[in-house]
Amino acid sequence: MKVRPLNDRVLVVRTSEEEKTSGGIIIPDTAKEKPQEGKVVAVGPGKVDGNGKRITPEVKKNDRVLFSRYAGTDIKIDGVEHLIMREDDILGVIEK
Repeated sequence: MKVRPLNDRVLVVRTSEEEKTSGGIIIPDTAKEKPQEGKVVAVGPGKVDGNGKRITPEVKKNDRVLFSRYAGTDIKIDGVEHLIMREDDILGVIEK
């Protein structure tokens, strides 16, 4: 299934979190927090301003991004958890 985000929406897949701490303690699934980092899978065309002009999104496909803890809506696509959110919910792009 393919999903194409509308307007300023961004489709993100969360990156996996470490299974154990730096001290070697294994973290059980019930104690893990959802990661706030992910990879952009798809980007909408951008939102439209008051004059009808489309504003191009700053993020692009394959960017690694940081987002707020409660950003977006969780959805499942082909059995994989994704997050769809507004571009405004993205806090920053991680550069290599």
